[in-house]
Amino acid sequence: MNHPDRVVKVSKKQFMNTIKSRKDINTLVSRFYTKIRKDELLGPVFDGHISEEQWPDHIIKLTDFWETNLFGVAKFKGNPSSKHINVDANLGYNIEQNHFGRWLYLWFETIDELFDGELANRAKESARKMAAGQYLTIWKNRPENKS
Repeated sequence: MNHPDRVVKVSKKQFMNTIKSRKDINTLVSRFYTKIRKDELLGPVFDGHISEEQWPDHIIKLTDFWETNLFGVAKFKGNPSSKHINVDANLGYNIEQNHFGRWLYLWFETIDELFDGELANRAKESARKMAAGQYLTIWKNRPENKS
């Protein structure tokens, strides 16, 4: 029997959605990059390389990327490594691990605000691997590290 003076605590996670569709991925990517653009460390990096009018197409491309990654739908076409190498060069080879760490923190935070479940966890693990791989690719392609 419920008592009117009893407070029942309900976890936010009980009402979380799982990632089920491209629309879900687009919601995740859009919210994430809104945070990125406002971030003190990452905002200037991204906004310095993506103009205001390019952002809508960039969000679509990143939605394609994550749809390919999470659902195996062959939509994404591009070379993220070459883009990251160019950004690093344009910034005087100053992209560091803390940039990727902050990127991961905001990605995990955004996922946790919106979703749970297997695909949310896969999106986190994929991002963790990508961040490490992209930083290593940038580092290897700096002039002083090329063989």
